[in-house]
Amino acid sequence: MAVKIRLARRGRKKRAMYDVVIADARAPRDGRFIEKIGTYNPNTDPASINIDNDKAFDWVMKGAQPTDTVRAMLSYRGVMFRKHLQVGVNKGAISQEDADKKLAEWLAAKDAQITGKEDRLAKEKAAAKAAKLEAEAKVSAARAEAIAAKNVVEEEVAEEEVEEAAEAEAAAEVAVEAASEEAPAADEAPAEEASEEKAAE
Repeated sequence: MAVKIRLARRGRKKRAMYDVVIADARAPRDGRFIEKIGTYNPNTDPASINIDNDKAFDWVMKGAQPTDTVRAMLSYRGVMFRKHLQVGVNKGAISQEDADKKLAEWLAAKDAQITGKEDRLAKEKAAAKAAKLEAEAKVSAARAEAIAAKNVVEEEVAEEEVEEAAEAEAAAEVAVEAASEEAPAADEAPAEEASEEKAAE
């Protein structure tokens, strides 16, 4: 029976997650499997890889063949490097202590690399957020200045309209006064003509 270490898909549409399983090569992708040894979530950055390294190492040493994607994941987690060292120990090319030391150094360097990437991504995210807030603040300030300038113009227009209305009222009052002064003079003229006609009679 050919045994493979491969991914079994789960999760909703367009948000796939995977189980890392040990399965018969003849079994369907999401079908029967022998053992589940971890999960893989490619939706995060960096991708979340949770694998039982000891179980994966045992299966690899027994001859289970990982798929290309799983092989890359096992290399990322140091399982393939551990297998390489163990083969050297079995052949007598290196001692177990030296192999363990090399593996510990490699894992420490890999953890530092992963931590550095996570810190870099966090800093980039914080910088992008700060730049976005600064841009929004600039837009808000420009909008506030535009509104203030518009309010000043409206106040000036309102003052001009008030002044024009006052001038119009003053002109109307002057016209009314002038009309009232002319009206009595016109009334007096017919009265004088009537008195002259009576005197002539």
